[in-house]
Amino acid sequence: MTSLMRWDPFRDFMTLRNAMDRLFEEAFAAPTRWALPTQGWGLALDLIEEENEFLVKAAVPGMRPEDLDISLSADVLTIRGETKAEQETKEERYHIRERHFGSFTRSVRLPAPVDADNVAATYENGVLTVRIPKAEQVRPRKIAIQTPKVIEAQASTTKEGNGHRVEAAKVA
Repeated sequence: MTSLMRWDPFRDFMTLRNAMDRLFEEAFAAPTRWALPTQGWGLALDLIEEENEFLVKAAVPGMRPEDLDISLSADVLTIRGETKAEQETKEERYHIRERHFGSFTRSVRLPAPVDADNVAATYENGVLTVRIPKAEQVRPRKIAIQTPKVIEAQASTTKEGNGHRVEAAKVA
């Protein structure tokens, strides 16, 4: 069955207004990375929750581990770093220039309490991997299921006159 909906001219205007707001927000209030190359750039990362730990993988190609700073405070992981720009010469004519230079900072709030004393970080092939163990109180625990004691019963069979059996149990 189809239902009719009352036409509301303001609903169409609000949809158009929202689209225009997004357009101006993206174009002027939050310009894209290529528009402001001197400012910092974002750090792409993955946050994975495993049974006993969180795993953070961040793409930092071309960076040296000593140029990265990792800190954990109140369940917020912060990764900072900086890439130095090469000296530009006036003779070079760039056709495409997509590499980012400058400092970056990325902070991520972890979804559960963690054990800050046992955090480990490794760097291999341009990928920074940070292993953050969950706090002991939030780790899953195996819970044993208790069953009540089984009552032993002794069954006896009696026969009634119409051919039906009736079973009775005696508790021992």
